[in-house]
Amino acid sequence: MRRNYHTLNPQTSASEEELASFLRKNGQQLLPMVDLITQSRVAINELIDSVGRAMLEALLEVSAEQVAGPRQPGKTRDQAVRWYGRQPGRVYLGDRKLAVERPRLRRRGPGRHKEIAVPAYEALQDRPAMQQRMLDIVMNGVSTRHYRHVVPEMAESVGLSKSSVSRETIEASEAALQKLLERRLDDKDFLVIYIDGLHYGEHCVMGAVGVDMEGRKRVLGIREGATENSAACRDLLQNLVERGLNPELERLFVIDGSKALRSAIHAVFGSKAAVQRCRQHKLRNVVERLPREQQAQTRSLIRAAWKLDAKEGMARLRKLAEWLREDYPDAAGSLLEGMEECFTINRLNIPFSLHRCLATTNLIESSQSGVRMRTRRVCRWRATMPSRWVAAAFLATEHNFRRIMGYKDLWALKAILRGEKDVQPKQVAA
Repeated sequence: MRRNYHTLNPQTSASEEELASFLRKNGQQLLPMVDLITQSRVAINELIDSVGRAMLEALLEVSAEQVAGPRQPGKTRDQAVRWYGRQPGRVYLGDRKLAVERPRLRRRGPGRHKEIAVPAYEALQDRPAMQQRMLDIVMNGVSTRHYRHVVPEMAESVGLSKSSVSRETIEASEAALQKLLERRLDDKDFLVIYIDGLHYGEHCVMGAVGVDMEGRKRVLGIREGATENSAACRDLLQNLVERGLNPELERLFVIDGSKALRSAIHAVFGSKAAVQRCRQHKLRNVVERLPREQQAQTRSLIRAAWKLDAKEGMARLRKLAEWLREDYPDAAGSLLEGMEECFTINRLNIPFSLHRCLATTNLIESSQSGVRMRTRRVCRWRATMPSRWVAAAFLATEHNFRRIMGYKDLWALKAILRGEKDVQPKQVAA
């Protein structure tokens, strides 16, 4: 059957004018609504909610008629599908649920499992949009206990309790975790990988952020463990390889100096993998072992050495360690531990324009600050909560990622790491 439809495009001002003109010409139809507002003093939101519910129930009725035909009084023996009364139900509208009366349909004959779904009702049961909206609000710092104060409260709305919000948030965060852990990594060439851990109570979540050839950052994966142990770190790196990260290609790993993480990189990517130790962590570890009057001078000497050629810079730091060893042996030992890996970018002759991003783990720590901001209201961490929350928060933070500083010189880093000896990058003073 051919039907005539009047289609309005809501994105045009002409459509709004046509709708306003229609309502002005047919204003008599709005009089009952006006009387209801003025005489009964019903709130506008409640009225619109009631009208919307009535419209939805009418749509459900029409959808049921398309399956079972119009309602007929008495028993109908010639119909394979019959009406079976009504039942309270719920449909999803944006970031809330709405209670409606839904029709029920049933196949003829005895037995169980004869219920037939109403197509329109099934379509309105789609929850991902609501779950994502709840997760977005919670990720922005709203507690599940106070969620209902953020969502507009409509008449007879349901599903805004803290337990309901918690259930929806759990499902949405589980979907975010699955999305992150199944994300393919063979579509980009990640030249630099930053790895660091986040601690939540007794839980530690290791995270990895990669930088591709265009200087764009992406969260590569996470792995939860009791501590930053070598098993958890190895599982994280092996998962990256399973999802497409080629272990045969040379990359630069930037880490905080964890021995377990260094061991995991050696096990998965080989002993020749280039590793840069975070200089900020090293500087902090040395200076905090000195008295206050010695800290400023030592900090300046270490920073000056890092600007030199790798061989000369390490020689200067060894002399500094000899001077510190007599009175401050702990500081001297911390300075010498892993010193060679603090000079990796100097030894590889990487352009100075990239030193600021490659010399520290600030890049991933900045991402982790966004994760902490979005998880700061959680007080009790249980079971798989850290992984779910960190995955959802990382993906939310990822939308704010920008290119790294000096990204135009990443081609030189690639040439240096992968043996293209004919490329001699030009050094530019910092």
